[in-house]
This record gives sequence, C-alpha cells and structure tokens, in this order.
Amino acid sequence: MTFQIEALEYTPFKTLFDLSDEQLKDRGARRVVADTHPGFPCRVSLEDAQIGDTLILTNFKHMEMNSPYKASHAIYIRQGVTPAAPKPGEVPDVLASRLLSVRGFGADGFMQQADVVDGQGLAARLDAMFTDPAVSFIDIHNAKQGCFAARAHRH
Repeated sequence: MTFQIEALEYTPFKTLFDLSDEQLKDRGARRVVADTHPGFPCRVSLEDAQIGDTLILTNFKHMEMNSPYKASHAIYIRQGVTPAAPKPGEVPDVLASRLLSVRGFGADGFMQQADVVDGQGLAARLDAMFTDPAVSFIDIHNAKQGCFAARAHRH
C-alpha cells in the first residue's frame, strides 16, 4: 500500500500577504518573520522556513465535512512558495522531523483510527492505516501544538 501526502495550494493564501497588519489582525491572522530554524513549518512548501522568511499565521479549515470532527487550526504559509509535490510514499523532512498525530477518516468524515507517531515512522504508520478499507484519508497534525500539517490519501 502506498500513500500520497498533499500540500496546500498557495492561491487561497496569496492575498493575505497584501493585507496590512491591522487587516490581518481583523481576520485573526498575523504576519511573522521566522527567527528560528526549524520552527515555522509551511503547509504549502512542506518545508521549514529559513530565518528571515516572512510567513502568515492563519486559521485553516482542514475538515469541513458535516461531521462531529469538523475542525480548523493554525497554519503557517511562507510568501511566494510553490506547492510541494512529494512522490508517492515520500515523507517530507518537515514531517519526518516531528512528533505527529495521525487521524484516519472515512469518506463520511468520521474518525476510524488515530495514533501518535515519531515522524521517522510516519510512512509505515500511514501504510498500516490505509490497509483498513474504512480509512479514506489521513490528516496529519503536529502532536504538540496540534497544528494541521498535511493530508494523506491512498495512491
């Protein structure tokens, strides 16, 4: 079984970089400059920002299905990046280097499985979860902060 990790598209976030800090605040978002590396994981490039990179910290609705598991959380987006395109079965370093929470959902939006895994074991855990035919997709979160990291589908 092989999985495919998907990055977010940049286009829905692009206009946030044109807003003033006050306009961002009104939307519950904030402009930040990375001052550590690692520490600012971009959900579009699936890479940690470099020190000095500008990012937007904003809320993202990653689970909008009509389900008790409907959810959103904070994410970072770096300015001007291209969406990552990991190969099937590939785990980007930004995920492999973190403690992760993985949550497998059915097509109906109901959770079927959940686990916590060191990022180095993510590939094996995704493959194992996808052996369950009830799991349609898996949302990956940073276990400590809870931030949405990426979504995986069967490939």
